[in-house]
Amino acid sequence: MTSHRKHVSCGLPALFLSLALLPGVAVRAQEASVTPPPADSKPATDADFIAAADEVLGQMSQITGLRLVTPLKKSLRSREEIRAYVITQMNEEKNAAERYADQRSAEAFGLLPKGFDLDSFMVNVLTEQIEGLYDPKTREFYIADWSPLADQRMVMAHELTHALEDQHFQIEAWLRAARPNEDAELARDAVLEGSAMAAMVDYLMLGTGRSLKDLPDFDPSMLIGDLGSTPTLEKAPPFLKDALIFPYIGGLNFSAAVMRNVGWSALSGVFEKPPVSTQQILHPALYRSAKTPANVALPQLEKVLGNNWSKLDENIMGEFGWKEVLKQFLDSERAKNLAAAWEGDRYAVFEHKQTKKLILVARLHLDSEVHAARFFGQYSEALEKKYAERSNLLRRPNFFSFDTPDGGVFLDCLGLECVTLEGTTRDKFDAFIKSLDWPLAPQPPEKPGSVPAKTAMIPASGENIVAATFAGLS
Repeated sequence: MTSHRKHVSCGLPALFLSLALLPGVAVRAQEASVTPPPADSKPATDADFIAAADEVLGQMSQITGLRLVTPLKKSLRSREEIRAYVITQMNEEKNAAERYADQRSAEAFGLLPKGFDLDSFMVNVLTEQIEGLYDPKTREFYIADWSPLADQRMVMAHELTHALEDQHFQIEAWLRAARPNEDAELARDAVLEGSAMAAMVDYLMLGTGRSLKDLPDFDPSMLIGDLGSTPTLEKAPPFLKDALIFPYIGGLNFSAAVMRNVGWSALSGVFEKPPVSTQQILHPALYRSAKTPANVALPQLEKVLGNNWSKLDENIMGEFGWKEVLKQFLDSERAKNLAAAWEGDRYAVFEHKQTKKLILVARLHLDSEVHAARFFGQYSEALEKKYAERSNLLRRPNFFSFDTPDGGVFLDCLGLECVTLEGTTRDKFDAFIKSLDWPLAPQPPEKPGSVPAKTAMIPASGENIVAATFAGLS
C-alpha cells in the first residue's frame, strides 16, 4: 500500500512497499546545514493552508523543473476522515481474500508471526502517521488538520512533488505498469518516494545556495524519525519497520546517485527508463549498467500437490525481499551480503483447503556458483533457526532436508540455482525436482530393521529358483 497514492496491498514483495509509504514519517530533517523556511507552529486555518500550499507548490516547481500543468485541488482532513479514506482505499485496491493471501505469504517466509492482524496494523499505523497525502485518482492533495503549519510545509514539499510528477508522468499508471512483477513495482515506488525526499531536502535548503547534490556525505537516515515512537510501530515485527523505511531512504540514495553532477534534469530519464528491480535501487551502478534480472520460472505444482491445495500467491521477492527474509534468521551484514548475490527468483505459496497448512516453494538464481554454495550453507542455517522442532536431518553436498510437525523442509542447489520447498513430503519434493529436470536428490538412509519396498532374493549357488517379493503382495 502506498499511502501517498494508496496502492493499499500488492502481494508479498509489495507488502514491503505497502507498509512503507507513510506521509509524514519522513519529514523530520535535522541536518545541521539545513534551515527550514520559517513558519507558524499553530494549526492552520483553511486560508493559511491554501496560501502555504500555493507557495510551497511554486517552490517545488522551481526546484524540480516541473511546471504546474493544471490547478491542484487541496483540502484539510480530520483524523477520522483520513482513517475512513485508508480503509476505503484498502478495500478498493484488494479484496479480503487477496489481503489474506499477502499475510499468509509473509507468514510462510517467517516475516510475520502466525495470526498477525495485518489489516488492523496497516489502518492503525497509517492513522497514527499520516500528516498529508496526494491522491492521483482524484488529483487532490490532503493534509492533516491537526498538524502545525510548520510541519505542514515540510509534508507539502514531499507530497506536492508527487502532484507535480503526476501531472508530467501519470504516476498511478506508471507504477502499475510494472505489474505483475511486484519487485519491479517496489523499485518504481522507491523512485517516487526517493525523488520526493530529494525534493524535500532541496526545499529545506532553500536560501543556503546548496542542494542535495552538494552534500556527498549526507546521511539520509537523518530524515527518518523514531519508528518506535508510536504505539503501533513500537510493537511491529522488525521487517515492517524496514519496509517503512526502504522506499524513502533506499529511494533517496538512488535519486541522489542518479542526480549527482546532473541535478533534476535526470528525473525525466528515470521515468522513461525506470529501474527494473529493487537490486537496481540498492545498487545504482547496476541501474546505470542496465543489469536486468534472470527470468526464473516455477513448474506447475497444482497436479503434484493435488486438489486439496490452492495457490495463494506467486511472484518475485527481489534482492530487498530476500535480504529481509535472511535478516529474520541471520545477522544484518550476512543477510545484506548474501542477498546481493541475487540475480532472479520466483516463489509460490499454497494453502491446504481444510487444515490451512502452507507450502512455500522458491527458486533463486545467484550470480556465481561460489555464491550459490554460500547461499546453500547460510540458508541451511537460517532454516534450522526458522524451525525449532526438527527431526530426521539429512545433510549432503548441496542438499539439506529435515522433518517438522508442519511437513518436510528441503533445500537443493545445482549450478547457479537453489530451490526450497517447505511444508510438504519427500515424494512431492522429488516430483518437483523431476519437473525441473534436475538430478534426483540424495535419498535418506534406510532405518535399521525396515523392510524395503522391493527386495530380490538371490538363490544360493546351484539353485535354479529366483524369488521376488514385493511389499504388500503375498
